[in-house]
Amino acid sequence: MNPKRLRLSLLLFFLALLIPTVALIVQAYSQLKWEAFHHHQVVAEELAGRIDEELRRLIEREERRPFTDYHFLVVEGDTASNFLQRSPLSTFPVDSAIPGLLGFFQVDSSGRFSSPLLPQREGSNLYGLSLTELKERRTLHQQIQRILSDNRLVQQRRLNRPKGDLNSAPQLAAMKPAEMVAASGEPEADGEMPGEPQMQAQAAFDLLNSAPPPGKKEKKRATAGLGRVEDLKLEYSYKQQMPTAPMAKMAPSVSRSRAAKSRLRKEISQLPEAMERVEGGLSAAADDAVELRISTFESEIDGFELSLLDSGHWVLFRKVWRAGERYIQGALIEQERFANGVIGAAFRGTATARMSDLILAHRGEVLLAFGGQSDRDYLSSTRTLSGALLYQTRLSAPWGDLQLLFSIRELPPGPGAGVVYWVAAILLLVLCIGFYLMYRLGLRQIEVAGQQQNFISAVSHELKTPLTSIRMYSEMLREGWVNEEKRRTYYDFIHDESERLSRLINNVLQLARMTRNAHPVELKPLTAGNLVDGIRSKVSSMVERTGFELELSCSDDAATTSIAVDEDGFSQIIINLVDNALKFSAKAERHVVEISCLKRQSGEISFSVRDYGPGVPANQMKKIFRLFYRSENELTRETVGTGIGLGLVNQLVAAMNGKVDLLNRRPGAEFIVTFPCVAPAVYPSAET
Repeated sequence: MNPKRLRLSLLLFFLALLIPTVALIVQAYSQLKWEAFHHHQVVAEELAGRIDEELRRLIEREERRPFTDYHFLVVEGDTASNFLQRSPLSTFPVDSAIPGLLGFFQVDSSGRFSSPLLPQREGSNLYGLSLTELKERRTLHQQIQRILSDNRLVQQRRLNRPKGDLNSAPQLAAMKPAEMVAASGEPEADGEMPGEPQMQAQAAFDLLNSAPPPGKKEKKRATAGLGRVEDLKLEYSYKQQMPTAPMAKMAPSVSRSRAAKSRLRKEISQLPEAMERVEGGLSAAADDAVELRISTFESEIDGFELSLLDSGHWVLFRKVWRAGERYIQGALIEQERFANGVIGAAFRGTATARMSDLILAHRGEVLLAFGGQSDRDYLSSTRTLSGALLYQTRLSAPWGDLQLLFSIRELPPGPGAGVVYWVAAILLLVLCIGFYLMYRLGLRQIEVAGQQQNFISAVSHELKTPLTSIRMYSEMLREGWVNEEKRRTYYDFIHDESERLSRLINNVLQLARMTRNAHPVELKPLTAGNLVDGIRSKVSSMVERTGFELELSCSDDAATTSIAVDEDGFSQIIINLVDNALKFSAKAERHVVEISCLKRQSGEISFSVRDYGPGVPANQMKKIFRLFYRSENELTRETVGTGIGLGLVNQLVAAMNGKVDLLNRRPGAEFIVTFPCVAPAVYPSAET
């Protein structure tokens, strides 16, 4: 196998592992995403439930109010007590649990507007109201009446006011009570709005929640400006892939009316009424002193209905039947204050608000949007209303036209997302490192396989060449074809080739022992001087026969120092280094091999073998100690050898607890073998 095929095979293997791993991680992340979405959906559903429960509680509180609360005076106790007090709804400023409530009102069967803020009947005094408070009550009374009139729910009346400045305290003090009430905005004669047709009393309230005629669009609200829900940039991918949350369906107006009738209740009420007596053609109403009588009656009260007016105000109203006549009682609510007080207050400060927006819509038309990631309470542009739809629902009656939509700007990761990220990173790192290591290992194996083939070829050549020479010279000597002068030369040549074969065989056998993890060396304490004397005779002949000069030296302090080595292994190390020097410096100008022994300051003994050849290239200084490595190309190399000499030196030195280094000299190269000193009596273990 070549490196190209190795890369292709490993790449296919890497992709075969990577693709399913990525698929599993994506699936796990998607599952976490759906679980996070479902979790936040449940939180949004609970929040919507709390908002709906709060609105239901407010409605139930208002529905418990009796018919008489919408009057200025009510009867306290039974009829016999004849004790009157102000209605709870006559409080000023208006005090209500409903945020943004402007005030309460009542419209009778003739279309006559009234509110608990002002007395409906003139009396002998102002019921304890100061002139300033009466003025403020009258202003709020007129504001409520004007809003209802602008939305065509009541008809504006022409008022009979006295001449002069009504804001003048002296003039107000000089007025009779009947004049004070008349100045406060109470009608004294019916009148029509200019240009408006006569409308049946209360008919406008019956049309509030009715659907517009076919082909006619609903009027645009004064506060609308965010468009329709279907025009928002909301993504429904989550909703399409997950079970939809239960939503309250918006009931039509007929169903809403039936729902109101289903909440119909009856009550017995008491109200004070003026006793009319006619004297001289004038009624008692024109007199300062008016006698009141307490009337007991039965009323049938419907549940509340809610409608959004064209002006942007909410009108909450109910229908009451009393003595065959119908009354409309209700309250006027400011839209933004109400939404901010009930919905916005519940939304802000929750975990949902930190990652989503809340949209309030009425019949599909966006009214308000509470920004979860914005410093503003409200969002005012459709460009800001984007994201994935988290949850949507409609509120309970009478708020059934209102819809809550939660949209996620950015879905936060689930609690296990960090684990998925780390696992994905670790798996990717492991795959990349594994791919790299396997590629390096494959290249190494390819290289080793090539080196082994080269080694086999080199060994075959190294064995065949000397054997052929020995056989040729021995045959010539046996047949007597050589004269006496050349006979000595032939014998020397046969001896040198046999030693060459012996060194080759020893190297191969030593390599085989070390490859099998057998104990290749037996360490004994020997002095450096004895070791130098032992190798002198072994290397001098091989150096001199090649025409080189041997220079061998050993310092006095090193000669007497003991080191733990294997004598045969040490000799093989030096012989291999000398043989390497002879081969690669054959063409050098100076044919000298230097062997020296020194004692270093650290106490170690170093043996060096230097030649004066071309040296070793810098990019091969670490590679030459590998087994089967040859610095020359096998096809063009000029030197003989198997490529195991220096590799075997490195392994033998390491087995003797030493180290080998290479230094490039100018000229030549120097191999330095260093061993630690030991006491003569110490016999270290021979384990490698």
